[in-house]
Amino acid sequence: MTQPTSHYLRCCDREIHYVEWGEKDAPALILWHGLARTCRDFDDLAAALSDSYRIICPDTIGRGLSQWSPEPDAEYCLAFYARIAQALADQLGIDQMRWVGTSMGGAIGMVAAATTLKNRISHLVINDIGIAPVTAAIERIKSYAGNPAQFDTVSEFEAYLRTIYLPYGWQSDAQWRRMAETSVRRLSSGKITAHYDPAMVRQFIVHPDDYFLSDAYDTLAMPTLLLRGAQSDLLPPETAQAMTQRGPRARLEVIPGCGHAPCLNVPEQIGLIRDFLVA
Repeated sequence: MTQPTSHYLRCCDREIHYVEWGEKDAPALILWHGLARTCRDFDDLAAALSDSYRIICPDTIGRGLSQWSPEPDAEYCLAFYARIAQALADQLGIDQMRWVGTSMGGAIGMVAAATTLKNRISHLVINDIGIAPVTAAIERIKSYAGNPAQFDTVSEFEAYLRTIYLPYGWQSDAQWRRMAETSVRRLSSGKITAHYDPAMVRQFIVHPDDYFLSDAYDTLAMPTLLLRGAQSDLLPPETAQAMTQRGPRARLEVIPGCGHAPCLNVPEQIGLIRDFLVA
């Protein structure tokens, strides 16, 4: 396994941070995180797959170490994220790629595969997001993401993450600690909070139709794996089943012991993805 390296590129005139794993001449694999998360969520999956792929894990604009948008209402939306994905792939010389996206990252994958990266994504893994928004689940996410809590210490922040991300499923103490340390920023007040721009939730106000994805999904034809946490409130069973009958006719796998969204950090989940990507 090669050691990961950290990089920055200008994409659509914004600085985007990404972590790269594996050999540069290996097949490309993009791992894209969820709404209020960072690229470091994929450390375990990337480490496991870096023997076979050149892995690119970006921080979405407004998250992690990527630039915050100076025009949030225009740029915090799936169409702009898909443009960034194209710019990133182009600058890295990646013509063909596999894509694994958790939640928002899966939505970006669907939109990009239908538009900016059309015919360039050979395999698509959609981790716990459907083709229509679920209002109650969106409101739950907005309740904590739009007004991130503040804490005095990283330990308090970690305890908070263990509560709101309990649906991710099992994580070791070391994995929870890593999630806290890679998700944290300190405010000018000295308080601790999550490492993203709270304005990113305006996507749901300014772009209310962003997560109606059936039109994009129905244009896709690549092999597609759809993962659903067994207790997910964001991907209802009926929506997941419908996605196996339309568009790319995704193969559905239900992940026990998880809600929204499976963490992709344990051997069983990693094995599912590894086997699918080589099929």
